Amino acid sequence: MSIDVLAFTDTYFPSINGVTYTIKSWKEEWSKRGNNMGVVYPSSSGYSPDSDEYPIRSIRFPFYEEFNLGVPYLSKDLPSVDVVHIHGQFTMGLAGLRYAHRHGVPVVASHHMFGGHYANYLSLTDGMEQFIRKTTRKYERAVYSNAETVLAPSRVTKSQLIDEVGLETGVKILPNGIDLGFFRPIRKSDFLSRHSIPTDKPIIGYTGRQGYEKDLFDIISAAEELDVTVVLGGNGPAHEDLRKRAEESDTHIEFLGFIDREELPELYSALDLFVFPSPVETQGLVALEAICCGTPVIGVNAGALADTIDHGRTGYLYHAGDIESFRRCIKKGINDKSNLRQNCINGREQYGIDTAIDTLESVYYDALHMFEP
Repeated sequence: MSIDVLAFTDTYFPSINGVTYTIKSWKEEWSKRGNNMGVVYPSSSGYSPDSDEYPIRSIRFPFYEEFNLGVPYLSKDLPSVDVVHIHGQFTMGLAGLRYAHRHGVPVVASHHMFGGHYANYLSLTDGMEQFIRKTTRKYERAVYSNAETVLAPSRVTKSQLIDEVGLETGVKILPNGIDLGFFRPIRKSDFLSRHSIPTDKPIIGYTGRQGYEKDLFDIISAAEELDVTVVLGGNGPAHEDLRKRAEESDTHIEFLGFIDREELPELYSALDLFVFPSPVETQGLVALEAICCGTPVIGVNAGALADTIDHGRTGYLYHAGDIESFRRCIKKGINDKSNLRQNCINGREQYGIDTAIDTLESVYYDALHMFEP
């Protein structure tokens, strides 16, 4: 029995982030199994949709220029499907709920981020920020209560959805999955020379969205007093302030800007350590990508990274905000990188996307069986 799915997402190409690549990967893998998965998303210039991708008119979000808000209008051109899968709790999530209600089909929801973690972008005072966080939790509970199943990418995120958001809808863990054929150790590469990165010191780095909530300034602070080169890829709201902070530091810091996806396995493989101080991850996809390329990760013992990093085997965890502990873990990771790297390579198969799609298939079947129109 084939299952046709229509995914509604608040973020999609040309935006580059873990959510967009997860949806695209799931869509491709789902098609390989003889099913269809269309995608409804906020339109944006710079991306030409496939025939089963449906851009919806959007407006620029005034407080965060990288984000477009889709106008939750349901086009008559959308196909009939068996299951609606919402990836996001904002306007496109609401559009997905409307579509499912109108067509009498079940809803599966994937939780990729807690809206409250971005309250500082909308707040002028601490009181306003706390109000937004509290209101967002109530809103997320209301949206997700309409789904047969809510998918969390990690154990920690599942616990937060139950304990903090207050979900009573069944929450299941489904890691997003990694394309192991693409994210693999690259033994020989000219990535470092191509980007003029010196090789006389250990190289630690990060790539991804450069947002304030990810505490990336801690990387620079921890690297001070260490004889390392720091490589920072990506862009985002905190980019210019990160550059200013780097100018105040004696540490050698290279800003690479946006890294083309085709180069990511080379970047991960070229690093001695991937460093990730973000306490707000629901899975930390870039950390898993690094591990699958054989690169150990030093990350904060908060959010999903507490699950993603196997302390002492694929990297080390430190307490959020403890710069000295962060620095000690980097030192330890450099000294033990050969063992850590081998552990990463030995355990990479468990993160494959095939496993994720197997689980996703069973979730869709269960949703169809549980659903009562």
